Amino acid sequence: MTGESEPLLEGTLISHLLELRTRLMRAFIAVILVFIPCAFYSNQLFEWLSHPLLLQLPAHSMLISTSITAPFTTPLKLAFVAALVLTMPYILYELWAFVAPGLYRHEKGFAVPLLCSAVILFYVGVSFAYFIVFPLIFSFFVSTTPHGVQMMADISMYMEFVLMLMFSFGIAFEVPVAVVLLVMMGIVPLEKLTQIRGYVLIAVFIIAAILTPPDAISQTVMAVPMYLLYEGGILMARLMARSRAKAKKAAGDE
Repeated sequence: MTGESEPLLEGTLISHLLELRTRLMRAFIAVILVFIPCAFYSNQLFEWLSHPLLLQLPAHSMLISTSITAPFTTPLKLAFVAALVLTMPYILYELWAFVAPGLYRHEKGFAVPLLCSAVILFYVGVSFAYFIVFPLIFSFFVSTTPHGVQMMADISMYMEFVLMLMFSFGIAFEVPVAVVLLVMMGIVPLEKLTQIRGYVLIAVFIIAAILTPPDAISQTVMAVPMYLLYEGGILMARLMARSRAKAKKAAGDE
């Protein structure tokens, strides 16, 4: 029996690896297909990314490049990041299609809304950073520039700075999903999460201080939404727990 089961397990493992390779290849091809038009419009993408800073700078100001190759490579890197962000739903779909067959029906019903919520919240966080946070922090930095000093940002450093902020806010907005997962998986009781609100508030400001520039405005702008999202996650977890309890009760009555 053991000798017969080993080839069966080996064949199953190989088939899973082949399927994983196929799905990763599909995701890679999707990124490349989206990257091509993004690369064609890479300069326009960088103009869009630099717009919040240029609005705050004096008239006729512009970014600079301290590297010969940066005017070409920086927009190209931005195009690749844009392709990854735009294809994220499809990439997650391919990963989900690979994992889903091994899940129970109730696990699928629990995971699909969370996965969709995670994608939407990431995009909301990135948009929040671009439309709300950038004007505030760039206005603050420009207003605090000493007299006689002209702010001239290098395009590579600027892109790294804003992408880091956008990614940080995208991750920060995943707080409700993390809270729901902790509760639904039984790692942390819902009552415990409600009891430690004060500690969470302190932790949120510490995390915001690490992820944002060293100024009070950007830290507050990140910390306040994170805490509100934490409260929203508690509310979502409570509603989901009630719905699961009702479903179990209905199944027991039947």
